[in-house]
Amino acid sequence: MAGSGDSVRALLRAANALLQQRRYHAALAVIKGFRNGAVYGAKIRAPHALVMTFLFKSGSLREKLKSIAQATYAHSRNLAYFVFTYKGLLAAQSGLQGKKIPFHSFLAACIGGWLVFGDNNPINSQIIMYLLSRILFGLSRLAVEKGYIPQPKQDPFPLVAALVWGTVLWLFEYHRETLQPSLQSSMTYLYEDSDVWHDLSDFLIYNKRTDSKLVEEVTFFFT
Repeated sequence: MAGSGDSVRALLRAANALLQQRRYHAALAVIKGFRNGAVYGAKIRAPHALVMTFLFKSGSLREKLKSIAQATYAHSRNLAYFVFTYKGLLAAQSGLQGKKIPFHSFLAACIGGWLVFGDNNPINSQIIMYLLSRILFGLSRLAVEKGYIPQPKQDPFPLVAALVWGTVLWLFEYHRETLQPSLQSSMTYLYEDSDVWHDLSDFLIYNKRTDSKLVEEVTFFFT
């Protein structure tokens, strides 16, 4: 037992020594990037998938849990692959040119985005839309910072909020098919299901009457 413990400690010391080697830093950073991408993707997607699945999807408990697991795995895998690809290409470009320049980041991310997130599916679509909104805000701030557009005299956020909500509700009411399915589901719940009720049960307690509840009430009425 003592010999086994000594072997484990020796192995740990060797691993820690390897991790401290500067010449392996770029390769090790790529590996840790893969690890962090997988963990972060799971942390982000699991609670989101849990809430959305139980709020808006029908089916058995097993089917819902399977859907949550699949969405979490897809998000975790894609983010891990992207970070691995991005950091690997970044290190390769820096090694070839001897230094890191801003275009390296853009090119590496473009290639990673094409390879990993190029498939048009619900998970990738949500991630891209999330990033797009942040990009628009970031570019607007950068344009002001660089002097390309003048500093607003008043906070433009109220106007942005008004235009965003005005546009999305107009699209929902008159061009619903252009919106993402999950957004359609959320807005249907908020703005259409709230127009329909039959009694106190589906006015305050439930969103919609279930078939079983209707059968119970009809049976009670005729007995």
